[in-house]
Amino acid sequence: MVRFVFYARGDPRITALHPTTLEITSEEIKSDYGDCIVATSAEVGLAGLPEELKRAARQGAEMVMIIEAGGLVERVRGRGHPSLTLSSESEMVLRRSQYVCERTLMVSSDKAAVDLERALVEQLKKQDSRIKITLIVGEG
Repeated sequence: MVRFVFYARGDPRITALHPTTLEITSEEIKSDYGDCIVATSAEVGLAGLPEELKRAARQGAEMVMIIEAGGLVERVRGRGHPSLTLSSESEMVLRRSQYVCERTLMVSSDKAAVDLERALVEQLKKQDSRIKITLIVGEG
């Protein structure tokens, strides 16, 4: 099992309304079209994840992303995939589907942005919100 923790920030433009994806970005939100984004200014993109985590993800391991803000916690479960490149410098996307591109972290996720508890989304919308993100790969 590999565990990796990093931090991101909230943003008032977060809507978390996308029905099939959830995204963490190291960049600022530049438009109102990013309805999958749930955290900005992340300390790391996919390319910066530890090699041990990437290796396990590419073996199709079970994955969990834990999102914490304002005392609220949400878990998103899914899987890695052999075709993951994990090469994006700025984005990590969790997908309900099996679609894989350079931005994909997880496929077959059990939640998308729209599924997050709305109380948590309100915390994610706060500009000064510090968001703790824990990735666990290989958890049974």
